[in-house]
Amino acid sequence: MGSLAERLGVRTPSLYKHVGGQDDLTRRIAVLALTEAADAVGLAVQGYAGRDALAAAARAFRGFVLDHPGRYAATVGMESSGPDDPLAAAGKRLLSAFLAVLRGYDLPDADVDHALRTLRSLCHGFATLQSAGGFQWSADIDESFEWLIAFADRGLRAAGRGTAAR
Repeated sequence: MGSLAERLGVRTPSLYKHVGGQDDLTRRIAVLALTEAADAVGLAVQGYAGRDALAAAARAFRGFVLDHPGRYAATVGMESSGPDDPLAAAGKRLLSAFLAVLRGYDLPDADVDHALRTLRSLCHGFATLQSAGGFQWSADIDESFEWLIAFADRGLRAAGRGTAAR
């Protein structure tokens, strides 16, 4: 909080008039990040279905993480305190955007949670690794990301037909 106060040109006690401490500040940043990510992904998928919606959502999510790595990092591991928590509402909005993508794949209801976790893992993993400079070899990063989208699309289409390995 001291570093933040210094950057803002105020005394540390002045910050506590607005936030309840480091945990409250991190939670507010997480809510902001999830809201912005939900807006980006939701806007990106409008009018698309299937692979096109998947690609739009994945690119929007990756773009958000790369543009705002600190904000996004605040969301990781942050738990909601209950259904009325703004964090829960923001997280639900982001999940809803990805659920819209999954509707184009005709997945059995029992597989939707698994598909959401898979998409989150793929998108989160790629974007956070890229943001941290984790891809140091010569292959083009954008080509690798398009490969990831095609890979996820094939898996989701197979799961929609019920032929995916479980």
